[in-house]
Amino acid sequence: MRDLSPRPGDLEPIETASLDELRALQTERLRWSVRHAYDHVPHYRRALDAVGVHPDDVRELADVARLPFTTKADLRENYPFGMFAVPREQVARVHASSGTTGKPTVVGYTHDDLEVWASVVARSLRAAGARGGMVLHNAYGYGLFTGGLGVHAGAERLGMTVVPVSGGMTERQVQLICDFRPDVVTVTPSYLLAVVDEMERQGVDPRSTSLQVGVFGAEPWTDDMRREVEQRLDMHAVDIYGLSEVIGPGVASECVETKDGLHVWEDHFYPEVVDPVTGEVLPDGERGELVLTSLTKQAMPVLRYRTRDLTRLLPGTARTMRRIEKVTGRTDDMLILRGVNLFPTQIEELVLGLPALSPHFQCRLTREGTLDALTVVVEHRGGVARADADAASAELRRLVKASIGVSVDVEVVAPGAVERSVGKMRRVVDERPAR
Repeated sequence: MRDLSPRPGDLEPIETASLDELRALQTERLRWSVRHAYDHVPHYRRALDAVGVHPDDVRELADVARLPFTTKADLRENYPFGMFAVPREQVARVHASSGTTGKPTVVGYTHDDLEVWASVVARSLRAAGARGGMVLHNAYGYGLFTGGLGVHAGAERLGMTVVPVSGGMTERQVQLICDFRPDVVTVTPSYLLAVVDEMERQGVDPRSTSLQVGVFGAEPWTDDMRREVEQRLDMHAVDIYGLSEVIGPGVASECVETKDGLHVWEDHFYPEVVDPVTGEVLPDGERGELVLTSLTKQAMPVLRYRTRDLTRLLPGTARTMRRIEKVTGRTDDMLILRGVNLFPTQIEELVLGLPALSPHFQCRLTREGTLDALTVVVEHRGGVARADADAASAELRRLVKASIGVSVDVEVVAPGAVERSVGKMRRVVDERPAR
């Protein structure tokens, strides 16, 4: 793989500023953001008044812990535009979640917000190894989802040539990668694997493509998945993090030269990690739920937004700003099976450790009498003998029991039998009857 480490002059001054400079900027921006939210968003005025905190009480960064949390439920209760801090006429763009579990969460951006968003995505792409003049194959979904348009604007800001493919039409994805010879691909990691499978079906060697960097986000993925992708495509696999409620992609990014966690762009987003149950702020280094406060958003400031993503805060390495450890689980994708907590990414790590099995799998929940049961449905790799697939099935059952502490069934199926997704992979299929 090509060395894509930054050259002198590549970084913005704030990326390597001293901690004192960074903290001073954050404090100034935090005070502005709290005041802006209090003055212009009725929800925040009520929430701050309820806990007895006035914007003038916010004098230092530690005071952020006195602010009330914001949750997805708050956004839904104020649907569609109740969380906006500017008149609707000043909102240049609106994005929204899919709303599959209720009302969608709606977010808005002023023109200045869109400029900030483009700049943090450009910073993220550059950190991942992208450079101006490179060609980007953008397979994130366009539309109300923030991924496609967010990455698109940041890539153009960086000076890249953008191919706005969006998701789907997998055969065409392969054709365009072969014909347009992009340097960088942005996509969910699970869908990239579907594209790689299609390359191999067409007789294209994935390691022969022009791709040098894959920037993957929108779903949790493990370092084992990184190794799988880098080996199959001979390119760098780098993580990007974001969520629409805070801004979209570009909240944090790994740096290609270290790949040791995602640097949070702390000049725009203030991170905390809290105990998911008690809400108590945890010291850096302890694992909990990531909470984010926007520092510069105009149209829709967010105070202490509970992301439900599980991670920990670590010191900066390639940049001054702190890192979050790779997010490999969420409070809402944790399965509790016979009293044992289990995350799909734990299954992913074990699956990828068995050469006979492919990364395509799903966890299917059923109920046997009064007890929940879990079946891991996983494809074997092409060309694997049935006896080897059966042996891998037995070994996966053993590994899950030994490492996670719960018994599961394993069903090994033929390549292509597990459903594919052009966006986020549906890792858990809940087939339990409603109580």
